[in-house]
Amino acid sequence: PRDPTLRPPPPRMLAAPLRLSSSRSLLRCSVSARIRPWSAMAQEPSSPLRVTVYSARDYDEASLIAKAQELEVPLTFNFTHFALSTESAHLSASSDAVCLFVNDDVSADVVAALASNGVRLIAMRCAGFDRVDLAAAAAAGIAVTRVPAYSPHAVAEHAVALMMSANRKTHRAYHHVRDHNFTLNSGLLGFDMFGKTIGVVGTGKIGRTLAEKVQGFGMTVLLYDVFESPEAAQLGTYVSLDELLARSDIISLHCPLLPATTHMISDEAIGKMKNGVMIINTSRGKLIDTAALIRGIKSKKVGSVGIDVYEEEDQLFFEDRGNDIIMDDVFERLLSFPNVLVTGHQAFFTREALDNIGTSVVESLKAFTRGEPLANQIEVPK
Repeated sequence: PRDPTLRPPPPRMLAAPLRLSSSRSLLRCSVSARIRPWSAMAQEPSSPLRVTVYSARDYDEASLIAKAQELEVPLTFNFTHFALSTESAHLSASSDAVCLFVNDDVSADVVAALASNGVRLIAMRCAGFDRVDLAAAAAAGIAVTRVPAYSPHAVAEHAVALMMSANRKTHRAYHHVRDHNFTLNSGLLGFDMFGKTIGVVGTGKIGRTLAEKVQGFGMTVLLYDVFESPEAAQLGTYVSLDELLARSDIISLHCPLLPATTHMISDEAIGKMKNGVMIINTSRGKLIDTAALIRGIKSKKVGSVGIDVYEEEDQLFFEDRGNDIIMDDVFERLLSFPNVLVTGHQAFFTREALDNIGTSVVESLKAFTRGEPLANQIEVPK
């Protein structure tokens, strides 16, 4: 049980307009927080907005601090390394807002805990929001914002990097040469990108950016999206999903995670693909049924894989687990294949993207303190 005598440490103050505190231990506390409506906050412009930043890393701290100072927004930041969950929600006690990342748990129970702490804004510092219970947030009077386009170039370029590495095996060649092994063998054999067909699933900003970039390889570009974009149509040819699966040498996923897209790469979908197809995913892990993908690799239907996301990544990514026993047997089996390349959700990780994320988050916090419309607010689907 929580000790009711415990309280979070007071924030460590820095030079105005920015204030900062840091939570590096998961304190157990019971705090009654005063709920401050938007109108009340708008009437107190000199009162710094109190923001708890979950899943915070050094680069998050540096980016948000620099951007708040640059934009002269008075904020009190409380950074914690811990992801948001029912167990860590108490760290937001007395906060006006929380700043969250892609794998933080924002289910109904967590939303209720945040609301009881006085939180009135959830500022996602990512594009994805499938772990946010939007209906629960709306019912609790909590607004939710996101960063819709931090850098389409960052993600699209990482997708290209995965393609090139999965094709030309540069990650394996690196280790060969480090071991003074200069032989060439079939394990390093690739193919020309020129003249091949790539299927881009999802033609939002990232998908369109990728389609534009791969034209430089001289590739045929097939597109699929339930909402066709006139801009994307200038970069490739829209076809049905079945036709894209059947014709593509490389399939790259760039769509959001929705009920309709969950496990869209399934046994059935893989069965429709070319033999030796390459699958790239820099979008959402649950777009791929990993067990089906493993079966496709074992049958040699799938020739190579490059993924930056994994459907159970919240139990793995963004932590150093070098001394841990990984209990996820499916993930370990996936890593065992020589034709599979996995990176740890780093596609977004460029200087430009971090700067854009910081700007978007701080602008949302700034608008919230002033009671202004939130440009990147996520509405509850009707």
